Amino acid sequence: MMRLKTEQTAVKPAGSRPSRLSSSFRLAILPGLMLLAGCEAPLNLSGVEDQLQEPVRRTDQVQAVATAPGLEVAVGSNGLVLHRTSSDQPWQRQILDTQPNLIDVDVCPDGSLIALGFEQQLWRSDDSAVSWRVIDLPTPENLLDAACAPDGSYWAVGSFSTLLSSHDGGDSWDENSLGEDAMLSSIQFLGDGTAYVTGEFGMVARSDDTGRNWEQLDYIPNDFYPQDAHFSTRWRGWVVGLDGMVLHTEDAGMSWQVEPTSVAAPLYGIVQAGDALVALGENGTVLSRRQGQWQPLEAPVMPIWLRDAARQENGQLLIAGGAGTLLSLDIQ
Repeated sequence: MMRLKTEQTAVKPAGSRPSRLSSSFRLAILPGLMLLAGCEAPLNLSGVEDQLQEPVRRTDQVQAVATAPGLEVAVGSNGLVLHRTSSDQPWQRQILDTQPNLIDVDVCPDGSLIALGFEQQLWRSDDSAVSWRVIDLPTPENLLDAACAPDGSYWAVGSFSTLLSSHDGGDSWDENSLGEDAMLSSIQFLGDGTAYVTGEFGMVARSDDTGRNWEQLDYIPNDFYPQDAHFSTRWRGWVVGLDGMVLHTEDAGMSWQVEPTSVAAPLYGIVQAGDALVALGENGTVLSRRQGQWQPLEAPVMPIWLRDAARQENGQLLIAGGAGTLLSLDIQ
């Protein structure tokens, strides 16, 4: 049994992560019709003022979360950083200078944090998310995902199949490309030196030496665009994408099989949650894979996107999404 506990409930649809999440909004204007409304009652702004005092707000777009012993951190649009020491503590809120659109966050082996900004910036914290310094990235490419490798190097991937890396804490960078005009949407390092990147048109590449060399594999069939990927071993992995699609490999990306789901909503994230895999997506979608089957989890009805998750010290799963959404998933 899995139970969702809402820490900050989303109440309206929100925007999306550039190039990776897609939410459409349509405004219809009827020709020849004008609606006028008036009210003489005093304007009551107490609800707005109360909301502005909260650390997590309905206007927040929480794009990514990460956890470490004694730390939980969430990042989002307009420079949003939230952090706390445990799940039973209140969130501490800060807005970074220049209000960058933060789209990913990761904990490095030395305990430092990196957060990727869509404005070709990497932000680093060495004091558990209390303060941050910005590192300008020497590339014109749009970057969508970042990770700390087991050797402490920084990595970011993005457009024109770009792989950007630093082995000296961000002081200098190497920029490489897989040579395809495609957007890379995920990068993951495993503890044995294996690393995977996935992206547009079904691109998959693997490194067996912690990123020094990359081998481009056969494309995932049907131009499948992975919004996210998770590999549990060098051989075994999953990718998720539009229309509720999940594909699975057991042979290190040589072949892929569809794993059916009961949803048609786009899936934006996939994470390991104890013995289960959890996929997240549009319209508050949360799916769990157990014994080879994907099943929806009972959750509040929320017309928002869910993007990322990380396991908390208490064993629950912290899930982040649009409209100030942070959920704790109790895994039994």
